[in-house]
Amino acid sequence: MTIEVHVPALPESVTDATILSWHKQPGDTVKRDENIVDLETDKVVLEVTATAEGVIEQALFNEGDTVEAGQLLATITEGSASTVTATPAASKPLEAKAEPASTKDADVLTPAVRKLVKEHNLDPTRIKGTGKDGRILKADVMTYLDSREQQEKTDKDSQAISKSVATMTTGERPEQRVPMTRLRARIAERLTEAQQTAAILTTFNEVNLAAVNKMRADYRDNFENKHDVRLGYMSFFVKASIEALKRFTAVNASIDANDIVYHGYYDIGVAVGSPRGLVVPVLRNADQMSFADIEKNIKQLGTKAVEGTLSYEELNGGTFTISNGGIYGSMLSTPILNPPQSAILGMHNIQQRPVVENGEIVIRPMMYLALSYDHRIIDGKEAVQFLVTIKECLEDPARLLLDI
Repeated sequence: MTIEVHVPALPESVTDATILSWHKQPGDTVKRDENIVDLETDKVVLEVTATAEGVIEQALFNEGDTVEAGQLLATITEGSASTVTATPAASKPLEAKAEPASTKDADVLTPAVRKLVKEHNLDPTRIKGTGKDGRILKADVMTYLDSREQQEKTDKDSQAISKSVATMTTGERPEQRVPMTRLRARIAERLTEAQQTAAILTTFNEVNLAAVNKMRADYRDNFENKHDVRLGYMSFFVKASIEALKRFTAVNASIDANDIVYHGYYDIGVAVGSPRGLVVPVLRNADQMSFADIEKNIKQLGTKAVEGTLSYEELNGGTFTISNGGIYGSMLSTPILNPPQSAILGMHNIQQRPVVENGEIVIRPMMYLALSYDHRIIDGKEAVQFLVTIKECLEDPARLLLDI
């Protein structure tokens, strides 16, 4: 029995996907639920798995091809590997010459089908019949020919691209031209959109993290032993941001046409670097999370980002974003908004710097903070006070625990 593998349903906002990589090729055995091919969309990589055990019969697209929901990706000849690989359908090459006039298959072909098979030198065992009892109809042959023609065209295009790249990388001044990934293209589109539609300003401040460092040092071991997760900086910044968002509701709002939408919940996006580019998974209802919950969720989402297994639900939405360029050594930056959000907090590298306390110069672990905001709905005064609130919460983290 032949099993068809189709492109899965895509979210409403996604119209197509790109073949990222084939994990199985024609002739390979596959188990139920084993990954066959990865599809890349604007945000995530989707795994398409086998629904039955068998052997891959056909792969109808090449890596880099664009496909739409419902399109046929591949076919699987169902059965155990030892049974399937012994059948002619799995062992014959796609272009093997067929002699339908002298075979049992040809005896059940209509004259019109037999003529087409002979003219195009086809193997009828490779054609899926839709007639009664699986009989091959003329329309089935035409569909097969169209599919084969498309496959040959994509093969040629792929070879042409490979040849072009190879040519460009030769010589004394090498260059290489490669297609932009779906994720990178989407990032470029959204960042351009933000700069063209929002009135973006950035305000800066600095925070003394000595109190946070002391709390982390005092409770690090107990926290990790109890919750099986490290007590990092991000949970402090998420908690401080939520406190500031509660006080300045415009920063947690977004613009929809001529309306301002004030969100009564706190879905915090945390920017994470991945091999495919920057992604922003979202902590849903972060105000209801403990420090341990935040750290566990961030760890889990970070792992998924690296593995490319984040779902659409984990990336959609968000009312406010935190980006930590400090882990890469960034001293200061002006982060760009993540539409339709109205603000984003930028964290930076922690450095031991001299500061004045009580008239004396002391060395403290200091971090520059940056808040980029949409001046259409957030006034400068609100933005500055918002950032000061975060500073105060972090310099006296007992405020976060006592809710004051």
